[in-house]
Amino acid sequence: MQAKAIRISAHGGPEVMEYVDVEVAAPGPGEVLVRQHAIGLNFTDVYARTGLYPMPLPGILGKEGAGVVEALGAGVTHLAVGDRVAYAGGPNGAYATLRVMPAEVLVRLPDAIGFETAAAMMLQGLTVQYLLRQTWRVQAGDTILFHAAAGGVGLIACQWARALGVRLIGTVGSKEKGALALAHGAAHVIHYHDEDIVARVREITGGEGVPVVYDSVGKDTFFASLDCLRRRGMMVSFGNASGAVEPFAPSELSRRGSLFLTRPTLFDYAATRPELEAMSAELFEMVASGKIEVEVRQRFALAQAADAHRALESRGTTGSTILLP
Repeated sequence: MQAKAIRISAHGGPEVMEYVDVEVAAPGPGEVLVRQHAIGLNFTDVYARTGLYPMPLPGILGKEGAGVVEALGAGVTHLAVGDRVAYAGGPNGAYATLRVMPAEVLVRLPDAIGFETAAAMMLQGLTVQYLLRQTWRVQAGDTILFHAAAGGVGLIACQWARALGVRLIGTVGSKEKGALALAHGAAHVIHYHDEDIVARVREITGGEGVPVVYDSVGKDTFFASLDCLRRRGMMVSFGNASGAVEPFAPSELSRRGSLFLTRPTLFDYAATRPELEAMSAELFEMVASGKIEVEVRQRFALAQAADAHRALESRGTTGSTILLP
């Protein structure tokens, strides 16, 4: 079978992405063939394209999508042909109209959740689930700091925090993004171009600092994030949008109050089938109940994936972005 896909043969900028014809084999044991209806766009795709996250070359980008099962390989029992499914993990290869992938990473979609919503929320929503519910389990009344609050992960985090009774301080790059974060549940926003993040966090918290910072920006915000933490606070570094954090001495943590530092990834939290199903069920319930609304704010044709990457890297997007085959 033939499909269209975005393939890279070398690491680099968006220009290395090629829209090509690819051959798709029949699914083997433990695999399924999925006809994709929508594909998620995430910074992990940029990291794979640039080589920060190594991948075999030539290869097809993408970790997230939603579609319909068209064929089953031997031994697949939890899915059937015609099932509506979504995923956020497994091998790269989502930037395609049709793909074969491991059945174990797929979850059935509830009828109330459409393909575009699913592709926009799986990776970002499961990320928020493990951040707020597992890495540091926030409690009602907590005040937390979340960078890039108007991005796809950020807007879901704003809503999930509000539903849990948590005051979320979000950093944003413009007044428009600040208004968006506030509308989605942020208690405060900090405009990082015009305000001192550390001073504002200390002001909001009465000088105490926050118990946890969630930072996907990386190099540009890392040490400011540490300075926002209270004694024995937790720094959760889960992305590198501005570049990788440079090496530093562990004493930087002790002299700021015996801080904790973790660098989690979704794929270590959803490494087993029971973990994935439990996390997905909680996410689906939050969305189906209306506590979280997933907004697809940008749509690009799959063939225009390079333009989508440029928009994401320039911080010109808000909320979730998807590619349409």
